[in-house]
Amino acid sequence: MQGTKQYQEKLFTNFHLSERIPQENFYRRLKEVLPLQWLYKTTKKYYGSEGQASIDPVVFFKLMLIGYLENLGSDRRIISNVSMRLDMLFFIGYDIDEPLPWHSTLSRTRQLYGEDVFKELFKKVLGLCIDKGMVAGKRQAMDSVFVQANASMESLQRKEVLKDVDNYTDELNDEEKILPDTDLQNDKASKQDLLSVVSLGKEPVYKDNEWSKSLSNHTLQSTTDKDARVSVKPGKTRRLNYLAQVSVDTANHVITQIQSDFADKKDSQCLPSLVHNTIDNLSEQGLQVEEVLADGSYSSSEALHTLEENNIVGYIPNFGQYKSLRKGFSYDKGNDCYICSQGKVLEYKSIKASHGNGKMKQYRSSRKDCAVCPLKSQCIGKSAFKTIAVTVDKELFEKMHNRLQTPIAKRMKKLRSSTVEPVLGTLVNFLGMRRVYTKGVGLAGKCMTMAAIAYNLKKLMKWQSKKAQPDIKSCGIAYRTSFLSQRALLNAIIMV
Repeated sequence: MQGTKQYQEKLFTNFHLSERIPQENFYRRLKEVLPLQWLYKTTKKYYGSEGQASIDPVVFFKLMLIGYLENLGSDRRIISNVSMRLDMLFFIGYDIDEPLPWHSTLSRTRQLYGEDVFKELFKKVLGLCIDKGMVAGKRQAMDSVFVQANASMESLQRKEVLKDVDNYTDELNDEEKILPDTDLQNDKASKQDLLSVVSLGKEPVYKDNEWSKSLSNHTLQSTTDKDARVSVKPGKTRRLNYLAQVSVDTANHVITQIQSDFADKKDSQCLPSLVHNTIDNLSEQGLQVEEVLADGSYSSSEALHTLEENNIVGYIPNFGQYKSLRKGFSYDKGNDCYICSQGKVLEYKSIKASHGNGKMKQYRSSRKDCAVCPLKSQCIGKSAFKTIAVTVDKELFEKMHNRLQTPIAKRMKKLRSSTVEPVLGTLVNFLGMRRVYTKGVGLAGKCMTMAAIAYNLKKLMKWQSKKAQPDIKSCGIAYRTSFLSQRALLNAIIMV
């Protein structure tokens, strides 16, 4: 006989949430693993002694974790999903008939807590991973990814460079008296550009869905998020982004450091702070960083000095402009000069600052030597002399260049790409880091930290599940050994 289910809500019911959640449920196991009681003491300084009670700090961070674990983009969606999931209600400690916090409370609490609270939670979770033997600490792979800001390109407007153009003109005139004549013309040109920007005021630069080719963060700023920066990767569209810097341990792909920065900063500028923060996180757990793997965008004099000062072996391809050998020229280390194929000397002249690559030593040939040289048209064209610019940290770059020629360096290159790039892909595509829905680089850093915490927790829970499963192969061997020993014993009895 066909059954028909009749539903009628009960006026009274006897229901225990804990009885409805299976023991193997992810959030039930996470609740047992993740200790958060320390949050009460850490966040106490953010509250007064009177007034309405706030959201429980532990509940807040658990709701945040659910948002990133489930790839939910907004606080409103977090509350909506939790209200329909028994395991999530059990995880945050709410009953089925208990009203959840209002979604705007999550936004206000996120702004209230300092970055130090989020970083401490990250370190606590990292410590759990280290205790389980998931982190070696020796070798770290580093990379970056753009995270879309909560601002559109239509919000870009001209910066108000000056509120008083006359005062600024006076300042530039004073600087012209100090600057050498060679830089005077360039400074006058920059002054005219800046004055033209001021005259434009706040006129929008977005017109007819076509962008100006001269989009610059120096002259443009978003009106909705002043910390967002225009940036682009090859083959992608221009967007307002933030920059996420990530360090990953190569042993089991656990994130050891994540930090936010402005999207117009170069990776090489971010490497020193990324290395120092990674060292601090691991040294607190008794681990030491010995090797760093990164791509060529992290190469700079400052980056190499950072690795050298911390006794870290780096595998970082030198920046594109660096040349180990210069065709047709040989270096005389004793006299600190270059000698061309015609035997003419390029003497050391001066040191000039180079954007992003530290200071550069300038070597220059004589006009007289180049004037009568048969290779002049091929070497310098219409110029009067030959100039060679070499970084003052040539020895560090040479050391890195020679290291990258070894077989182990090729393995390190593959290891870096197979370690950190999948982690970045997981963060962006599955853990809510494709876009931040907050304003400001500080709040963006909190969101990135929570995404990294969610990633490490998933790795931790998966690691524990693997450890909990019995080793089928070893069990099979033990069973076979026991069977053979019993058979041998039986044969011995029969023989007797």
